[in-house]
Amino acid sequence: MTGGAGAIGSLLVDALLARGDTVAVLDSFHDFYPRARKERNLAHAKSQPRFAGVFEGDIRDAPFVARAFESFAPRHVVHLAARAGVRPSLEDPVTYADVNLVGTSVVLNASLHARVERFAFASSSTVYGERPRGAFTEDLPADRPVSPYGATKRGGELLCHAAHVSSGMAVTCLRFFNAYGPRMRPDLAVHKFATQMLADKPIQVFGDGSVERDFTYVTETVDGIVRALDRAREYHVYNLGRGKPVTVNDIIASLERALGKRAQRETLPPAPGDLPRTWASCALAAAELGYAPKIDLDEGVARFVRWLQERG
Repeated sequence: MTGGAGAIGSLLVDALLARGDTVAVLDSFHDFYPRARKERNLAHAKSQPRFAGVFEGDIRDAPFVARAFESFAPRHVVHLAARAGVRPSLEDPVTYADVNLVGTSVVLNASLHARVERFAFASSSTVYGERPRGAFTEDLPADRPVSPYGATKRGGELLCHAAHVSSGMAVTCLRFFNAYGPRMRPDLAVHKFATQMLADKPIQVFGDGSVERDFTYVTETVDGIVRALDRAREYHVYNLGRGKPVTVNDIIASLERALGKRAQRETLPPAPGDLPRTWASCALAAAELGYAPKIDLDEGVARFVRWLQERG
């Protein structure tokens, strides 16, 4: 698994180990946020006998990736490693293209040489760009993303499709929708808002808080990945969201209930590259994977707040 030290990756590692799989992680421990957080994410996994270890390095380093694949010889690959985030991609689009496109090409090539049977790629709701109405369905054209990040994720899907056609390797692209919960990056809205509220600092809200996001509790995302990996065949694309978008104002109100305190707001202009709405249609994932998210916003936020307070 690439990117296995992040929130989604480390929780997926734990889930796979719990059911008896043998797992290895390839991760660069990039300093986008502190290394110590990622080390904590993998602490439980490292105590498990079926954890095969961590290969630390860059997915753009083809010889390194090839050696890791030769050493572990995976049958299945989940490719999560990427530069993430819409706003940072606007500031450094060249690096995003380099990591997310060149890196994905390297991992796909290593997978083909290792005769990997099933490959799952972490894509994003940002590939859809702006949609004026309705839920995002997988058959919509994804040809107009509005951020470099979204463009690189769409490019990664196309690379995956080409790899499938040329080799027959089963490939599944999973479009994640605003995953939140334990171990999440500190720059993401739910984590950042909660931390600022606990410190009695104002939270920064872009616009009037009416933008909608399909916030999905992270364990639901992990469940979808496992289901997709187990059922991978040919080439498929699935949305992994909750299917019920909420506004940023709803998120703030839920945090206020969970924390028992009011948020102080600092209103900023709307952020460039931000979509006005994301909304996953989960019908295809439900029909073909049995994917059925159940954790609503208030329950998910309350679980995250408990985790955050337990971490001090």
